[in-house]
Amino acid sequence: MEQTVHTMAHHKRPCAAYQARNFLWEADQDGKVATITLNRPERKNPLTFDSYAELRDLFRALVYATDIKCVVVTGAGGNFCSGGDVHEIIGPLTRMSMPELLDFTRMTGDLVKAMRACPQPIVAAVDGVCAGAGAMIALASDMRLGTARAKTAFLFTRVGLAGADMGACTLLPRMIGQGRASELLYTGRSMSADEGLAWGFFNSLHEPGQVLDQARKLARQLADGPSFAHGMTKKLLHQEWNMGVDEAIEAEAEAQAICMQTRDFVRAYDAFVARQKPVFQGD
Repeated sequence: MEQTVHTMAHHKRPCAAYQARNFLWEADQDGKVATITLNRPERKNPLTFDSYAELRDLFRALVYATDIKCVVVTGAGGNFCSGGDVHEIIGPLTRMSMPELLDFTRMTGDLVKAMRACPQPIVAAVDGVCAGAGAMIALASDMRLGTARAKTAFLFTRVGLAGADMGACTLLPRMIGQGRASELLYTGRSMSADEGLAWGFFNSLHEPGQVLDQARKLARQLADGPSFAHGMTKKLLHQEWNMGVDEAIEAEAEAQAICMQTRDFVRAYDAFVARQKPVFQGD
């Protein structure tokens, strides 16, 4: 039995000290909030085969993180992400076989799956260009903070491809509505920041010099909350898309009963009785 418990605990590990190779990774001093910065500003932070794969693997690993409670995703140099690198991705794709192409498109989709499956809330801080796969990374995040100059484009059609990419045809209509999503996916045009705010894509807009600080402030608020319960909220926000109302209500009853067994639930009650602010610890 002791061996079993040890083995179960062994797969959990801290991630704050992770050494990123294809982007920047920085954790707060207490290791609860981590910031991913796409860092190729001279090209508006495009993705490469390697950065796609590393992002996918990192979000998968965060399922087992003992420290990170919330993740911020942003871009360097006044832009978020310009999507797949034209020279390093688009060019090579034109010379690949069908099995190789499917390997690639499945990998990009796996990044979105990994972002949705990790228990940590993800906050995107979006400034400037947010295009193609970059727009999908923002969309796959749990919340998005933008700037007035943010330009979000699902521009797959501009390169002769379907708007159906990395889950766009399921995620975007749920976020902004079927008609608006259809327009953006067929035309590939940029959605302005004001449109994004009015349509529910952005949670709020901020000055360019403030958007990352505001995203980190929100992330810190979430990280200091009942993080086990936040993970449950994220899981059910995702899973209930495929449930009927009765099944969803039952799933939430079970989830809440589980959360009522956490120490954070007891801490909140004890703090209320003592007229103090609860200090959550995520367990």
